[in-house]
Amino acid sequence: MFASQQRLVGQSGKVLAMLRFVEEILLLMLRDDGKFNNIPQPAIDRAVAGAVLMELAMENRIDTDLEQLMVVDSTPVGDSMLDTTLAQIVSTEDKNARHWVEEISRQASDIREEALNRLVERGILERQDDRFLWVFRSRRYPVIDGESEREVKLRIMGVLFSNEIPSPRDVVIICLAHSCGIFREMLSKRELDQATDRIEQVRKLDLIGQAMNQSIHDVEVWLANVAVQGRGFF
Repeated sequence: MFASQQRLVGQSGKVLAMLRFVEEILLLMLRDDGKFNNIPQPAIDRAVAGAVLMELAMENRIDTDLEQLMVVDSTPVGDSMLDTTLAQIVSTEDKNARHWVEEISRQASDIREEALNRLVERGILERQDDRFLWVFRSRRYPVIDGESEREVKLRIMGVLFSNEIPSPRDVVIICLAHSCGIFREMLSKRELDQATDRIEQVRKLDLIGQAMNQSIHDVEVWLANVAVQGRGFF
C-alpha cells in the first residue's frame, strides 16, 4: 500500500487498502463472469485520464479552474501510476484540464494495465486467458477477494440513493462512472431514472470531471458523425 493512501475497514472487519480511482473504476466495470462491461474505448480512455488527474488533485499536486490546470506541488507522489503524468504537467505550462484529459488518454492502455496488475498482485482479481487450441481469444479477471469490489459498489450506491453528503472521493468516482456510462450497465432503467437527478447534482461539483465530460461528449459526436460503432476495450 502506498504511504499516501488511507485504510478502511470492510464489512467483515478486514482492513482494506484504499484503492486508486482507476482501480475502483475497473472494479465497478467488472461483471460477475470476470469480463468488463462493453464501454466505448474513447470514453473509458478519458475516464482513466480523468481518474489520474483527480488523484493528483486529491494528493494536492495540482489544482484547476475554468482556464488553466496548475501545479501546486511538483514533489513526486511515490506512485508510478501518477508520477509520470505529474512530470508531464510540470514540464508543460498554461494548459487546461481538458488538454490534459486528451493528452493522458493516449496513455490509458498502459495505466489500465498497471492498475489491473496491482489488483491481481493484491489478490483481489485473478487473470485468466481464454484459449482454444492454444490461440488466445479473450482475457477475464474473476474476483478472488470480493470485499474490495463490494465496498466500492455499496459505497457509491449509498451516495446515489440517499441525501448524505458525498465524500470528495465519492464525488470523483461518480463523475468518472457517469462519464463513461458505467451506471447504464450497473443500474436497472428504474434505478437509473431514480438516480439521475442525484448524479447530476454530484457531478457538477468537480471542474476536472466537467472537462472530462466535455471531452467524452466531443468524441461521442465525432463517432456519430462518422458512423463508427464503439466497442469495449477488453
